[in-house]
Amino acid sequence: MAFISYKDIGAVLKEFQITYTEANFIEEIEFSISDYFREDLQTVMQDGVPSASEFSICENLIYPVLKEVWKCYRSNFVLWGHKSLVYDENLSGFPEYILANRSPLGKVVFDKPYFILVEAKQDNFAEGWAQCLAEMVAAQKLNNEMDVTIFGIVSNGKDWEFGKLEKMFTQNKTRYFIQNLDQLFAAVNYVFQKSEMQLNELVAGRC
Repeated sequence: MAFISYKDIGAVLKEFQITYTEANFIEEIEFSISDYFREDLQTVMQDGVPSASEFSICENLIYPVLKEVWKCYRSNFVLWGHKSLVYDENLSGFPEYILANRSPLGKVVFDKPYFILVEAKQDNFAEGWAQCLAEMVAAQKLNNEMDVTIFGIVSNGKDWEFGKLEKMFTQNKTRYFIQNLDQLFAAVNYVFQKSEMQLNELVAGRC
């Protein structure tokens, strides 16, 4: 069953025997946002129609935020857009965005471990989390025995929700909003920084 076939997070939790909990695990880490970014985003939101479709949400609202933070971490990671992720026939599809290890073979090689999965939805957050959690499960399985926390983000562009998958799935209680740009960037920066710390620990463990 492809990721898009999952419509209910409860069904995903039951199928893969994952415990669900809610807690505020995000620790906001300040991020410096350029004036150009703020002005450009304001123009898009004021004069454009960025929420016209899921594709438009990705292109105009989600990717610009992710890209801005990713640029500070690009020596270690590649931010993939609409890249095929396949574990088996039941866990396969095209997540909107995946933050993955930058392969020593070059940036064009899609390489594990995978750290962040992002799903865009037009306000249907319940369905978005069902699909995002399925993607996170696939990433966890593909990472094999690596002790890696997988982060998930579901967003309609304006509202952003965060979750993490370890032995259980934790959904962050606090929702973030693009109108509160500094807080949103601080939350996104947190999951990127935690991913970088995990990657550094994995590399150190191999030495």
